[in-house]
Amino acid sequence: PELRAKFLERYGYELGVPLNWSAYEDIAEFFTVHVKEIDGEPVYGHMDYGKRDPSLGWRFTDAWLSMAGAGDPGLPNGLPVDEWGIRMEECHPVGSSVERGGATNGPAAVYALQKYIDWLRSYAPPEAPEMNFSEAGPVPAQGQIAQQIFWYTAFTSDMTKPGLPVVNDDGTPKWRMAPSPYGAYWSEGMKLGYQDVGAWTIPRVMSDRSQKAAWLYAQFTVSKSVSLQKTLVGLTPIRESDLDSPEMQARSAELGGLVEFYRSPAREAWTPTGVNIADYPKLAKLWWPNIADAMSGERTAQQAMDKLAESQDRAMAVMERNYTVKNCPPRIASDDDAKGRDWWLAQPGAPKPKLKNEKPPGKTIRYEDLLARWEEAR
Repeated sequence: PELRAKFLERYGYELGVPLNWSAYEDIAEFFTVHVKEIDGEPVYGHMDYGKRDPSLGWRFTDAWLSMAGAGDPGLPNGLPVDEWGIRMEECHPVGSSVERGGATNGPAAVYALQKYIDWLRSYAPPEAPEMNFSEAGPVPAQGQIAQQIFWYTAFTSDMTKPGLPVVNDDGTPKWRMAPSPYGAYWSEGMKLGYQDVGAWTIPRVMSDRSQKAAWLYAQFTVSKSVSLQKTLVGLTPIRESDLDSPEMQARSAELGGLVEFYRSPAREAWTPTGVNIADYPKLAKLWWPNIADAMSGERTAQQAMDKLAESQDRAMAVMERNYTVKNCPPRIASDDDAKGRDWWLAQPGAPKPKLKNEKPPGKTIRYEDLLARWEEAR
């Protein structure tokens, strides 16, 4: 109650679940800068990671730009501009740079990267910038993190073990899971988060016998006979029937809103990377070195996203020339044919022009009201 009163006095609205990035930032500042300690232990208002590592790329391609609002509305992926900032015409990628109608280096994408850098430096533990995904994931369970904007399902089971600082004596969690807050450029109907949903890659270079074994195992892991047990242990649900089962309902109090979230319409805004990404491995590997250059200060956020957008366009142009993508190949406009940045920023939708105010008023909601809203919508 004392912290809630202090937050209200300082920021003018209730401390609760942040609905937008403005509230998330205020809460991060409040705990890191003003609260500083709880029960004699340091507390931080944010947790993330920033090590030069491939996982830094996942942190962005797994929907950070869509959370900021860089692309267009549309589920599972924005159309015509998706969450990687790539513009689609019919089924063809035509560019990721603003000059070609994409949004990878647009104002909203630069805003997303700059917020990521500023929050990591200002509000996370001092060691966080040198951590990768695997190293950062277990940190919130240690009890010093007030909130984390990116919820990693993979680590949820590690947050539920008896005896942890984030678990009560009766086995219920002190933490709660909520949908991701949205950035200043986001609008209703846009993707708001990412989840892996059971896609499998079975390499052609494997023998027939190995391919068949891999396919059999893939079917086994999602089969009705094991998916409930897999969900109970790993907390990565596959089936609606598992979420509705008496076993999951009995555990819902221990899981901090996970069951309620996955049974609600809110989950529909959490989607995987789409088939609009012409060649995932070739494009994904371009992200982390450029993000890392901005993290280290070697480039500004704008310079890093400019280089990333240019690299993606170049890679897709190579795919187009070499016919490496058989269905719906890229059709990348040449520099001479590109309509240019000013023209595209004047058009409706993404890429979006820079907002005069990238920090609108913070909005929060009480968790009980959020649960009620989910149940009503369901």
